[in-house]
Amino acid sequence: RYIGGEWGQIVKKHGEVDLTFALAFPDLYEIGMSHLGFRILYNLLNGRADTAAERVFCPWPDMAAVLRRSKSPLGTLETGTPLRDLDVVGFSLQYELTFTNILEMLDLSGIPLRTADRTEDDPLVIAGGPVSFNSEPLAEFLDMVLLGDGELLLPEFIDRLKRLRSAGAGRRQVLEAMSEMDGVYVPSLYSTEREDGNGLLVPVPAGGAPAVVSRRILNDLDDFPFPSRIIVPHGEAVHDRVSVEIMRGCPVGCRFCQAGYIYRPTRERHPSDVRDTVLRSIRETGYNEFSLASLNTGEYGPIVPVLVDLMDRLGPGMVSTSLASMHASTLTED
Repeated sequence: RYIGGEWGQIVKKHGEVDLTFALAFPDLYEIGMSHLGFRILYNLLNGRADTAAERVFCPWPDMAAVLRRSKSPLGTLETGTPLRDLDVVGFSLQYELTFTNILEMLDLSGIPLRTADRTEDDPLVIAGGPVSFNSEPLAEFLDMVLLGDGELLLPEFIDRLKRLRSAGAGRRQVLEAMSEMDGVYVPSLYSTEREDGNGLLVPVPAGGAPAVVSRRILNDLDDFPFPSRIIVPHGEAVHDRVSVEIMRGCPVGCRFCQAGYIYRPTRERHPSDVRDTVLRSIRETGYNEFSLASLNTGEYGPIVPVLVDLMDRLGPGMVSTSLASMHASTLTED
């Protein structure tokens, strides 16, 4: 969980990049290493010559106790750099039960918990992911929240941050300038007022902050091919296989499903790109199992020809497949 050095990791010298970025997953290594979004962002950020992206996960209580007892700050897997020494710490919000883990990771890192207490020497603490659409419980602790598809948001975020830093902008100026970017919510630029009728506290913008922050939507997934070269964990992750995202969103629209709504509209990757990514990734990682992943894989238009083609190619080499998240109505004899 803690040693790093896995096959496929990317290590850059901090002196040779403009920005250091921690991809922080507020849960165990075994869970975070299975997350497809983490794989996408790791390769997206490290594909830039000006950025070094490194991973960090929430340690189990035994390791957290060791870090506190030895007064050692929580650091990244790639270089062991303490989170407090990086430029940006970006949390992936996947489910509400990890909110307390975010505070645990900040505390272990020596980063002030509340954005109001952070200084110019502290990193920017940002967050994204599905649960960021209801980020108010974390409003005091996050400098910024990025709403929507990271492939669009993060490159623009980094470009803007570099320009602001080159111009000598301070933390407050950075936050105000970032709030002008589509898809970026800066909680500290809002106050709260009690809403008539229900008594709920709702955010109210102050100054030039927008009243509504709209999510950014990547219309064509093929503009950002899914990475084939992924990190192979030392231990067994929860989903210990090649997983390739074939579709984002779901056309069914079940009313109870948060993901079905926040990932709209449904977008599919081109079947030939899916096939080629799976084949390359099997070669590059050594896995003997692959998964075609989405919210509802059976609704992917060309699922049958893609799966038949892949099994014809990979079956003789004893490579198996796993289809997760299958709506019962899409199960067929084939």
